[in-house]
Amino acid sequence: MARFRMYPTPAQESALLEQCGHARYVWNLALEQWSMWTRDKGRTPGYVEQARQLTEARAAFGWLRAGSQTVQQQALRDFDQARGNFYARIHGRPTWRRAGLNEGFRIVGPQASRVVRLSRKWASVKVPKVGWVRFRLSRAVPDAKSYRVARDRMGRWHLAFAAIPPPIAGSGTGGVVGVDRGITVSAALSTGELLSCPGLSKTELKRLKHLQRRLPRCRRGSGRRQRVKTAIAKLYGRAGDRRKDWVEKTSTDLARRFDIIRVEDLRIAQMTKRPRPKPDPERPGEYLPNRSRAKAGLNRGILANCWGQLVARLEHKAPGRVEKVKAAYTSQTCSVCGHCAPENRESQAVFRCAACGHRSNADVNAATNIAAGRAVSARRETPVQISLKREPQHATSA
Repeated sequence: MARFRMYPTPAQESALLEQCGHARYVWNLALEQWSMWTRDKGRTPGYVEQARQLTEARAAFGWLRAGSQTVQQQALRDFDQARGNFYARIHGRPTWRRAGLNEGFRIVGPQASRVVRLSRKWASVKVPKVGWVRFRLSRAVPDAKSYRVARDRMGRWHLAFAAIPPPIAGSGTGGVVGVDRGITVSAALSTGELLSCPGLSKTELKRLKHLQRRLPRCRRGSGRRQRVKTAIAKLYGRAGDRRKDWVEKTSTDLARRFDIIRVEDLRIAQMTKRPRPKPDPERPGEYLPNRSRAKAGLNRGILANCWGQLVARLEHKAPGRVEKVKAAYTSQTCSVCGHCAPENRESQAVFRCAACGHRSNADVNAATNIAAGRAVSARRETPVQISLKREPQHATSA
């Protein structure tokens, strides 16, 4: 998906927000109808029935009729597709759209091709009921049949064309790389490179902490509270932009340099779940103090290092060249002799094999095992022990 930054005028921004409100209203209304289903009430209306109801609503309400029918009908189509993806177990259950968080709408059909180039760096797109809106030409505009207009929490407008870019060709040398993902080091490569995902600086973290303490002291609905919330959203948006930029550059670099990319097979959604509280046996009805705060910090570290986004972008840019290896004992196994023991991991960053004395960075050693595609058994037997067990069998059979 090719995304561009839009720069609407104040009048156009008001019209765009109105279109976002119409699309959000139609989506939430369709979701409310779907959520009211019960066994005794029968089927809820589908897309065809909802489109007929939308026509009647536009005839009855002038504020809805003032909006674009294309935008409102497309919101119904998007909800119908989201509902189908939920039943097919492709995505989760459709959720409610909120003002300020889910601002956007989609344009499909011939209207999506109304793009005019103004200069080397600027172009305009024709948005229904809004007019020609300028956007920055940061790359070539793809040939797409639909686009989406969205506004983030920082107040920035974006134009995203639904186009699948071609895959990136590998080096052709047969190179293989292993990628070990972590908290301290975001991605350690088997080549010895240590990559870190950027975040907020110390000054920005200090300002974020100050704004978060200041927010509860602001009166709800006041302009001061809105300004503080916008400042917090800008800091979070800045960190998100840096993470996305790092993921795109890192995935592109790996897809170009190597032909096969091996990563750990991790279930990130299960790893970042909240721990279940344990009941206190001495005090019925109460729970033991768990490590929820430490677990929350671990979850934030996993999500901030973009474990899932990196692998997802690698699979998009290098389809068929990304292999997933079981992560069991890769950090405890020596990449030289294959000895597997917890004592090999001296610390978070130091690996020293108790059998052969090999010493290296712990993350690089794990990445080397991942690159080799080793599947270590839970018995933690070294290759020397396995070969000694098998030698008498081969001698007897000979």
